[in-house]
Amino acid sequence: MLKFLKIFTMKESLFLVLALLCGIFYTVTPAGAAHPLITDDTGTQGKGRFQFEVNGQYDSDKETEDGVETKSTGGEVALSLSYGIVESADIVLNLPYQWSKVKEDEVTTSDENGVSDATVEVKWRFFEKDGLSLAIKPGVRIPTGDDEKGLGAGRTGYHAFFIGSKEAGPWAFHLNLGYIGNENKVDERREIWHASLAATYEVIKDLTLVGNLGVERNPDKTASDNPAFLVGGVIYSLSENFDIDAGVKYGLTSSETDWSVMAGTAIRF
Repeated sequence: MLKFLKIFTMKESLFLVLALLCGIFYTVTPAGAAHPLITDDTGTQGKGRFQFEVNGQYDSDKETEDGVETKSTGGEVALSLSYGIVESADIVLNLPYQWSKVKEDEVTTSDENGVSDATVEVKWRFFEKDGLSLAIKPGVRIPTGDDEKGLGAGRTGYHAFFIGSKEAGPWAFHLNLGYIGNENKVDERREIWHASLAATYEVIKDLTLVGNLGVERNPDKTASDNPAFLVGGVIYSLSENFDIDAGVKYGLTSSETDWSVMAGTAIRF
């Protein structure tokens, strides 16, 4: 573990360790998007039930253009609280803390950290039969981050996702199709689409392998391709109510971050 953390700065290492240790004080049963998956599922908490999550991520990206090497590193620790309004509907609050550093030929050109934009979402599962379930998840982005530091969009935004899940024995499959109204002050595209597919497989009791593939329209108007990703990871239940997870996200296109390391925990009560 110590050798692994040497590739990060002290601050980044502390954030990753914090994301793991916070969950040790809680009990967990995943519902909603099972971290480290990016694709959500149709699961809800149940009326009057809560779920609290702490998820961490470290990102690394390197590009060379006109002989100049640009290296970007950063990450995020995100807190998420879900509450079951009724059996088939949740309200979800998300608050991320981000940091990033950019170097050009080993010269630091940017080094920022702080709270990013929060979101409030509602997930409603409107159909469920024979292992197939369907849901919608609209949400609002609140401009709590500093857009001048690149930590937020600077304006209130909105999004809506269609979610489909299918369970078949040890397998489960999840599809997300989304639209993001990307209102912003940073000259990004205002209309973004998202498509992703995830699969999970319970290898043995309490141990589940997960995979995720997705693509999203690039918010950068000058970009030549759309960011596409591949995620592989594992979820392990230490007890009935305590899970931990870890995964790696790999960028399939040049506009996606080269790679990310993810870890998380959650509590349900």
